[in-house]
Amino acid sequence: MKKFFTIIALGATVLTAGAQKSVQGAGFFDNWSVGLVGGGILPTTHTSFDKFRATYGVELTKQITPVFALGGQFLANNNTTASRTVFDQSNLSLLGKVNFSNLFCGYNGQPRLFEVEGVVGAGWGHNYNNHGFGGATHGDDANYFTSKFGFNFNFNVGEKKAWTIAVKPSIVYNMEADREQSYNAYNVNNSAIELLAGVTYHFKNKNNGKNYMTLVKAYDQAEVDGLNAKVNDLRAQVNDKDAQLARLAADNRDLQQKLNDCRNQKPAVQTITKNSASLEQTVTFRQGKSTVDASQLPNVERVATFLKNHKNSTVDIKGYASPEGSAEINAKIAKARAEAVKSILVNKYKIAASRINAEGQGVGNMFSEDDWNRVSICTINESK
Repeated sequence: MKKFFTIIALGATVLTAGAQKSVQGAGFFDNWSVGLVGGGILPTTHTSFDKFRATYGVELTKQITPVFALGGQFLANNNTTASRTVFDQSNLSLLGKVNFSNLFCGYNGQPRLFEVEGVVGAGWGHNYNNHGFGGATHGDDANYFTSKFGFNFNFNVGEKKAWTIAVKPSIVYNMEADREQSYNAYNVNNSAIELLAGVTYHFKNKNNGKNYMTLVKAYDQAEVDGLNAKVNDLRAQVNDKDAQLARLAADNRDLQQKLNDCRNQKPAVQTITKNSASLEQTVTFRQGKSTVDASQLPNVERVATFLKNHKNSTVDIKGYASPEGSAEINAKIAKARAEAVKSILVNKYKIAASRINAEGQGVGNMFSEDDWNRVSICTINESK
């Protein structure tokens, strides 16, 4: 029997390494549990059921993987020796546990309702002996090395799987009972059958908020690298857009400043020279407008006065536009500006329309400043 348990323990430990999946909630302070156990213990051989004695204790366990766990167990027995103490035997064991359900069937991310664990452990046993009534002596206290092999039949209950109710049969060996031998040995005559039942509470994990381990979603590294590349590309595009917006904002500020300068500039006035063969007068306009401002009416009036005083003179009015806007719109504005000056000369100053030639010239380039080309230039042809 000892060979059977030894083979199972060693085989399960080896297989544990190949049966794991990546899990969340596997930190040092995760997956701890505490439990209370109670039941009875009975010598394996040369005994009868009337020697079944009570045993009880506490367990503390750390689940390292879904398959493997380490724990400590302290048990106290009643009336297993002739001692008169409250409890006369104890066993403090370090237990290794292998979850066969998860080992062979895989772990699905939460405990099953029913699971089977294999248990193997080593411990320190102690017998508490004292003097009996009437001065009788029952020997000194004894310390000895123990080993344990068994199973846990677990029922995981509750919506959160925080509680486990278990039945725990096992066999416990006193490895030093044969004092004549100089080595530890498994001897069924120096063993006992232990049958326990217990309830265990599993503490909540800090990493995943559960009372058990959860599976980690597996990612393909190539997919992760591709997503990172897309993220970096989008970041670069955002940076380019930010740079473009900054440039456009700067251009907008420059254009606004030019517009303000144009609105605040004084009209350009040309003085007519009396003796020149070709006399000119300039009428300026606001951006996009073809209406003569009141400030420009004196310039139109000078042309009208000259034409009234020189009955045989004529005037050529040519309208111009600055380069903003499309060519079609600029041509219409240039024509409208020339017609606006002609309309004032005819309607207000009663100059014959036959003496006036009004034409639109599109975008002008007479002046170095583009804004100054929003004009109508009146060229007077003097009579000979």
